[in-house]
Amino acid sequence: MVAGTATTEDLSEVEARRLWNAMVKDGQKLFPKIFPEFFSSVTFLQGDGGVGTIKQLNFTPANKDFSYAKERVDEMDEEKMVFKYTTIEGGLLGKTLSALNFEIKFVPMEEGGCVVSWICNYHTLPGAQLDEGKAQEMKEQSNAMFKKIEQYLLSNPSLYC
Repeated sequence: MVAGTATTEDLSEVEARRLWNAMVKDGQKLFPKIFPEFFSSVTFLQGDGGVGTIKQLNFTPANKDFSYAKERVDEMDEEKMVFKYTTIEGGLLGKTLSALNFEIKFVPMEEGGCVVSWICNYHTLPGAQLDEGKAQEMKEQSNAMFKKIEQYLLSNPSLYC
């Protein structure tokens, strides 16, 4: 078993609160709308989006690695704009990973826009190897999705204000 952390930081022209509102508070509606080729639906199985909520992300056949992932909201700090969640079922759990959790922070910049930091902590299954190429591909895909959300918000300046 190997424990690891992957981090990334993105600068955005979009205000932190708008990204928070779009990605964290309304992601269950926004993701299937912006990424219909990737997400078929996002459903709350338990809760209303706050701490303790369990949601299921259902993927289209375009995602060849898995068809769904269940996530639990662990922390949702509105003031500091920090969101933490854990994948509890599906996704890469049971295939190559035994644990997977995330933290996303939206930090406003004085000159406008924000810095978005992503932290992913994981544990591999005993004997499983983390495919570095696959990890890099997933990181690039996440970055491309973030940029698409950013462009959507820049093109629709009255949304998520």
